[in-house]
Amino acid sequence: MSRPTPRAARLAAWIAIPAALVASGVVVSQASYSAFSSTTVNPTSNWTAGSVALTDDDSNTALFTATNLKPGSTGTNCIAVTSTGTLASTVKLYGTAAATTNNLASNITLSVVQGTGGGFGSCSGFTPLAAGSSLYNGTLAGFGTSYTNFSNGVGNWAPTGTTGTQTTTSETRVYQVSYTVSNAAPNTTQSGTASLGLTWEAQNS
Repeated sequence: MSRPTPRAARLAAWIAIPAALVASGVVVSQASYSAFSSTTVNPTSNWTAGSVALTDDDSNTALFTATNLKPGSTGTNCIAVTSTGTLASTVKLYGTAAATTNNLASNITLSVVQGTGGGFGSCSGFTPLAAGSSLYNGTLAGFGTSYTNFSNGVGNWAPTGTTGTQTTTSETRVYQVSYTVSNAAPNTTQSGTASLGLTWEAQNS
C-alpha cells in the first residue's frame, strides 16, 4: 500500500477539522438540553397599612358663637366624634389657637364630659359614661394653655378598630361641652373676647 503524498495528508487534515467541530457541536447541543428542571412558587406577597381616622358631626360649624355675654351667661352643646380607622388607637382632646382680650377667658368656666347619645346642635339623650366621664372642669384660659397637643391632651377613649371582638370599624363617642361666665367677672372684662379651637386626635396604639 502506497503512502499518501504530503498534499493528500494536508487535505485530509483540513477535512478532519470541520468534522471534529460538527462532532463537538453535537456533544454541546446534547449537553444544553439534557438537564431536568423543577420549581415551586410562593404566590405574590402583598402588604397593606392599617388606618386611624376621625370625623365629627359639626358640619364645620363652631360649637359656640356666643355674643353679648354677662356674668352668669351659660351655654351647652354636644359633638359626636366617630372613629373609622382599622387600627386600635387612643383619642385625645386639646385646644388650639387660644386667644383672649380683657382677660375674659380666665372668667369663663369650661366643662367637657364624655358619654353617649345626642350630637351637634342638641344634647338630647346625652348620657355621661358611668366612670371617667368628666374630662375637664376649669377655666377656658386654663384649658387653652395646659392642653395643647396629643401628648398632654385629655381623654381616654380607645377605639379598637377591627382588632379583638370588634367586627366594625365605626365607633362613636359624644362630648358635651359647656361654658359659664363667672358671676364674679370684673368690670374690666366688659367687651372682652375669648376664642379656642378644639381638636380631637387619634394615634394608633
